[in-house]
Amino acid sequence: IQALIGELEEFLTGQRRRSLDRALLTVVITDIVGSTKRSAELGDQRWSDLVAAHDATVRHELDRFDGVEIKTMGDGFLATFSGAPTLAHRCALAIRDAVEDLGLELRAAIHTGECEIVAGDVLGMAVTITARIADLAGPGEILASGTAVGTVVGSGLRFEYVDAVTLKGVPNKW
Repeated sequence: IQALIGELEEFLTGQRRRSLDRALLTVVITDIVGSTKRSAELGDQRWSDLVAAHDATVRHELDRFDGVEIKTMGDGFLATFSGAPTLAHRCALAIRDAVEDLGLELRAAIHTGECEIVAGDVLGMAVTITARIADLAGPGEILASGTAVGTVVGSGLRFEYVDAVTLKGVPNKW
């Protein structure tokens, strides 16, 4: 019925009202370090096979830790976790370690914040913040925002604190 209402609304008014479904999620973004150089070294077929193994590994770990794959982005993933944020942190660690076994280096970022959910995708500042944090991560690093760290105090996870930084286009220091 909602689909029909949307069709009628668009026919009558020329536009659909956008549903603003929002949820508090922990967002994880991963990326293979040095992928272009590695691709050039291996050649297209061998690189494609390695990326397929990477993708299967990431999906296995997401499934194991109750993560939701939102989309792939080149050689990286955008995933969300709606349960305990500790699962997102443990999943990122497991992904990093598992892809190292494939001979790949990974960088990742984790942030907990409110996301807009539109047609199976997640949007909003929480995703932008996670992406900006991922840009700062070095090989093998998993960087987490203060929000993501604050939600898992008492979990047994250990963190090394770094100085606050300014993220491009994002207000305040993180």
